[in-house]
Amino acid sequence: VVLLHGFPEAAFVWDEVMALLGEDARCVAPNLRGFAGSTAPAEVSAYRAKHLVADMAALIEQLGAPLDVLVAHDWGGAVAWTLAVQRPELIKRLVIVNSPHPATFLRELKTNPEQIAASAYMNWLCRADAEERLRENDFARFWPFFCDDAGVAPAWLTEGVKQQYREVWSAGLTGGLNHYRASPLRPALAETDPIHALVLSDEAVTVRVPTTVLWGEADRALRPGLLEGLERWVPDLRIVRVPQASHWIVHEQPALVADTVRGLLKD
Repeated sequence: VVLLHGFPEAAFVWDEVMALLGEDARCVAPNLRGFAGSTAPAEVSAYRAKHLVADMAALIEQLGAPLDVLVAHDWGGAVAWTLAVQRPELIKRLVIVNSPHPATFLRELKTNPEQIAASAYMNWLCRADAEERLRENDFARFWPFFCDDAGVAPAWLTEGVKQQYREVWSAGLTGGLNHYRASPLRPALAETDPIHALVLSDEAVTVRVPTTVLWGEADRALRPGLLEGLERWVPDLRIVRVPQASHWIVHEQPALVADTVRGLLKD
């Protein structure tokens, strides 16, 4: 089992899930390109999808393909969706945790005002001064990412977990932010923005790997519309909706994530 983290995370977010799966599988959670001391090229172009997918394909081949299960959250999910399209022979089963499929994400970013507004932060993270602004006052702009609509911090965000995040962010922010800067999938800034002309053919985004999508429906950044019509591009699909869970379901309900994976391993 390989587990891919998102932003602004690092591999440590899977610790509890891996501990729960330790008797069932060999688990590997890498730090993605640009995160937490992993290789971090300076050029934004080095974070385009083809390079991120090549990283994971090489890792899986080194570990011994095919994987029984690939689990991926947020940006890790973006990599996993494309890997499953391009290299399905490397993966027996895919588990996506709150990460939009590129076809539904593009559709919603073009047509759904709710998702456009929810994704506006992506353009802010692409600013040239984003690193500097995010470091200010003990990373004060990061902590609200984890809070609810009322600004209340979750119980899982203990001082120990906050320190783990501080250590990751202190190691460097540019690599993680470059994932956003290199991606064409973010809200349009003008009527002439290239996203309006972007078209994804069904062949280019259809996933032939059996896929389970575990989705916290209280995700403020990724709205439920992203799940609508997903079966068009993922024919072998099971969606597990978790009404009270947020984008940070890996922290909130590690046992649920582990049980989902364990069930697939037993199959």
